[in-house]
Amino acid sequence: MPKSIIIKKNGGPEVLELQDVNIKSPGPDEIKITNHAIGLNYIDTYHRSGLYPLPLPSGIGLEAAGKIDEVGSNVTDFNKGDNIAYASIPIGAYSQERVIPAKIAVKIPDEISYKLAATLMTKGLTTNYLLTKTYNLKAGETVLFHAAAGGVGQIFAQWANSIGAEVIGTVGSDEKIEIAKTNGYKNVINYSKEDFAKEVMKLTNNKGVSAVFDGVGKNTFKGSIACLKPRGMMVSFGNASGPLDPVDVPKDIQSKSLFLTRPTIGHYFTNRKELQKGADEIFEKVKFGKIKISIFKEYKLSEASQAHLDLESRKLTGPAILIP
Repeated sequence: MPKSIIIKKNGGPEVLELQDVNIKSPGPDEIKITNHAIGLNYIDTYHRSGLYPLPLPSGIGLEAAGKIDEVGSNVTDFNKGDNIAYASIPIGAYSQERVIPAKIAVKIPDEISYKLAATLMTKGLTTNYLLTKTYNLKAGETVLFHAAAGGVGQIFAQWANSIGAEVIGTVGSDEKIEIAKTNGYKNVINYSKEDFAKEVMKLTNNKGVSAVFDGVGKNTFKGSIACLKPRGMMVSFGNASGPLDPVDVPKDIQSKSLFLTRPTIGHYFTNRKELQKGADEIFEKVKFGKIKISIFKEYKLSEASQAHLDLESRKLTGPAILIP
């Protein structure tokens, strides 16, 4: 019988339970798949902890890659045996087999492995919408990206460099500085030791940056606002250090006519056509060497609790996956 990670209550990594599950046949608009690699993402910890509440009991995980075993009667875009990837609700990717709506899947080219696809979908699609849709990054611009050594951060700098933009990165420890530089950050600041806002202003001759991309949250928000140019954009897309405090709009935003947005992936890829296009753009950059990805660590599905522990304690300095 196939197995899946189930959470029955919110809490720490210990609430992740590996259980046998019954897998139904796909409905008319669904596909049944065998997962071969599962993406590990920080949002998974929010679902597990209850920061982003789920009706319980629940599966967990949004991203995986695998092979189609069966297609529903209305499905025309896919066939049995196709290699696909997905990164979307319904939640439940931490599983060996599952049924998903066909509309959330994308075909993956032969040059892209299951393991690579499983770590590219969420992080790659996130990078795609952040610098092409949320903020249309252009050649010659300088922006700031927090958690530069993380999975999204590593892809972001490579993509930005490929279009002629410059990204200043921040990291939380000295050992992550070299990782960030290897992935295209010319200037990297350890925000646990230095006042990153002051350093950014020095690096930009007191002009500030056009945009800040912040997946850290509580610990970096105020400094991010401080180093933005007038009419700059604050892109808050994660809460790794905790939820943001209430924003003082007159003080934080109005003072420099700033823009503040909290984007989510589902609002940028609203149908399968948009999703496939976004994924293909990522796959092309990987195929032609514009983006290089190294998987930092692999875990067995039964080791999901340890994977979450490592993720939350900042032990992972690159993309990680679960192998069912």
